[in-house]
Amino acid sequence: MHIKLGFLGAAQNVTGSRYSIEVNNVRLLVDCGLYQEREFRHRNWDQFPVRPDTIDAVLLTHAHLDHSGLLPKLFREGFRGHIFCTDATADITQIMLIDSANIQEEDAEFKRRRHEKEGRKGPYPELPLYTVADAKACCTLFSPVRYDETIPIGDGVEATFHDAGHVLGSSMISMTVSQGGESRKLLFSGDVGRWNKPILRDPTLFHDADYVLVESTYGDRLHDDSETVGNQLADIISSTTQARGNIVVPSFALERAQEILYYLNKLLTENRIPHFMVFLDSPMAASITDVFKEHPETYDRDMLELIRQGNSPFEFPGLTIVRSIEQSKAINNIAEGAMIIAGSGMCTGGRVKHHLVTNISRAECTVLFVGYQAIGTLGRQIVDGAEEVRILGQKHPVRARVAQIHGLSAHADRDELFRWLSSLHSPPRRVFVVHGEPDTTAQFADFLRERTGWEIAIPQYREEITLD
Repeated sequence: MHIKLGFLGAAQNVTGSRYSIEVNNVRLLVDCGLYQEREFRHRNWDQFPVRPDTIDAVLLTHAHLDHSGLLPKLFREGFRGHIFCTDATADITQIMLIDSANIQEEDAEFKRRRHEKEGRKGPYPELPLYTVADAKACCTLFSPVRYDETIPIGDGVEATFHDAGHVLGSSMISMTVSQGGESRKLLFSGDVGRWNKPILRDPTLFHDADYVLVESTYGDRLHDDSETVGNQLADIISSTTQARGNIVVPSFALERAQEILYYLNKLLTENRIPHFMVFLDSPMAASITDVFKEHPETYDRDMLELIRQGNSPFEFPGLTIVRSIEQSKAINNIAEGAMIIAGSGMCTGGRVKHHLVTNISRAECTVLFVGYQAIGTLGRQIVDGAEEVRILGQKHPVRARVAQIHGLSAHADRDELFRWLSSLHSPPRRVFVVHGEPDTTAQFADFLRERTGWEIAIPQYREEITLD
């Protein structure tokens, strides 16, 4: 048996997840993600290493753009196969891809005008990576599946989607390949969620696998617990409101925004923070919150109980869901007493840039990061202590307080990843450590070798390995 496994993204970096599998004349992709680090964004424009019109199917773990964001480009270049994913993932990915396409078009036009004004040109300043039409057409290929339902993909290849506990609808994928009376099981972790987190159920555990691809985003550290998160959030809100400033929260529209609302609702219910204005300024986050309401089958018991009691974290006094541009612009007239939750989570685009322009140079304000900041992003520059940053083509001094809460991460930390792998009853033939920065990946791989004695590999970008 020969299975060709290609690492077309998220190999010693954190975005651009994409893995190819070729076996039994079947060609598949697991995920098709967008690169978001500045260092690697040029890869988004590269030709696909595998001809899109030869790919039979894409298995999508979840909706985050670093896993789904190149699907419209794949479609544009000839892919017409099935995109298998859960119902919730299909609903959310459609929202995110259309929003991403809008941003691609708007950014291309903004750059065109700016470069024209500055009298300079570049290789791609005026072309969107893909259009809204591409995104909408791509979404017609979604084939929703249920958790724990085994589906045939091709000759001797079948796959099962399991709850990853990461974001709404997220999956781990177990793939069984049969050939000549033998079979092999490949396990793709996607992004591993966390135990005892708000809203969603815990990650699925597995007892056997021949080959495992495991993410390592936080493979070199441990997260704060949820109680610490609540305390940190309460302290930041109280100190900033006392200083008569605003709190700007760059946030991913999927899961992170909803989880922040969960904690705010809890803190307000317990009277641990002053009642203040909260703006969820993201049409995409608003739409995704609507999707959350439509999929209670994904909730854990505590969340279901909150809903039963009429205490939904998606509706509480002081919360305003902002949808229009006019409403968003009006927020900038508010000098104090507001929390503004806006995308994007790494400050690479979206409305958060405008709110940063208004607040980042004010010492009484706080910029609060609640998610991972990849190397090369504006968010990472701010977190790393830059005294001045470029936003929307202009330089701005960073005078606001910069805070970061790690415990809100939807990614498992080192010990939680090890807990997930430790459920295997026998050693896999090989474990591939992916989806992490180089130092993090190396540290996590060393940690696993020391603890397990298993064969651990760190693949290179575009490396292709034959699994026997």
